[in-house]
Amino acid sequence: MSGVARRTVVAAGGAGLAAAALTACGGTNAEGDTGTGGTDGAPEGPLAKTGDIPVGGGKVLVGKGVVITQPKAGEFKAFSSKCTHAGCAVSEVKDGVIVCPCHQSRFDISDGSVKGGPATTSLPPEPIEVKGEDISFG
Repeated sequence: MSGVARRTVVAAGGAGLAAAALTACGGTNAEGDTGTGGTDGAPEGPLAKTGDIPVGGGKVLVGKGVVITQPKAGEFKAFSSKCTHAGCAVSEVKDGVIVCPCHQSRFDISDGSVKGGPATTSLPPEPIEVKGEDISFG
């Protein structure tokens, strides 16, 4: 095999491994979301039902790239689920904060502000709309 052909094969194999590793990082959560979705402007139906979002807590919708919270009864907020520190996906909402598993940054459920670093920038808000029991991108 010539040097050029060998390099081509090695490079292609490395690219395939990198693609497989990135795909594996997406994973799925308990709801079956893959972490590869996001908003592209197309209507997708409701993101969640109001009853799915606990008062004083929230729910991470990995496949949608959003975390929805309910800081007070009937008040729903949404933020990007991408941590502003290193870009990891936040993993849970507990004790009034949104938690990033990578470096333990914590964000307030009412406004996305940083409650504990290393993140220094708030989670960006996402527009949502509540109609009846349905929560959708707004």
